[in-house]
Amino acid sequence: MDTVKVIVVDDHGLVRQGIVSLLRETGEVEILRSLESGEEAVNSATELAPDVVIMDIVMKGMTGIEATRWIKEQNPQTKVILVSSEVNKDFIRAGLRSGMDGYLNKNSTPEVLVKAIRSVVKGEKYFSADVTSLVLDDFSSPVKSGQRDSNKGDQLKSSILSKREEEVLMLIAEGKSLKQIGEELFISVKTVETHKLHIQDKLGLSGTAQLVRYALERKIPRS
Repeated sequence: MDTVKVIVVDDHGLVRQGIVSLLRETGEVEILRSLESGEEAVNSATELAPDVVIMDIVMKGMTGIEATRWIKEQNPQTKVILVSSEVNKDFIRAGLRSGMDGYLNKNSTPEVLVKAIRSVVKGEKYFSADVTSLVLDDFSSPVKSGQRDSNKGDQLKSSILSKREEEVLMLIAEGKSLKQIGEELFISVKTVETHKLHIQDKLGLSGTAQLVRYALERKIPRS
């Protein structure tokens, strides 16, 4: 296999450097850049045209899901492997909608990471075993009564949002930029920003990453 040009993105320095060191040891990968934000990933992908971007999902500022959407729009030939310490069905769904090519648990072995890179470069999708298990799981299984009770507080909390705020929140969780949200809802970017600030104030959250996590975990519906 030819040397694969890779960008690694994670806002945790130790994790990022660990991935970089691991990949360099394989002799199959050239690290083009090591980055700590989704914004940097989008800009660098456009500038350097890497073969693969390995990127964390939950980061400060632009999430990995939103960055993937931008990268795929601007550089469709670049493959994106998303990684996270927490793997759940909603992250998988959002990642697939954004155009990701692979998804790994951060606990995956070095061999799995290398296999994932080889697979996506060949145009295949690659998911670690625990991700595949969730994909194959029964999505329609009924929620246990105990789980419903434990979620009542979250349901009440999200009910304080207006219908428009719920729409904005779900679109943010889907990885769409403020401009894209404005275009879809036929409102200005400034209005979208205002809605986002109101949502953060009402839910006691700060930043896009926390909003995405909240929406995906609580399955906030599109109105």
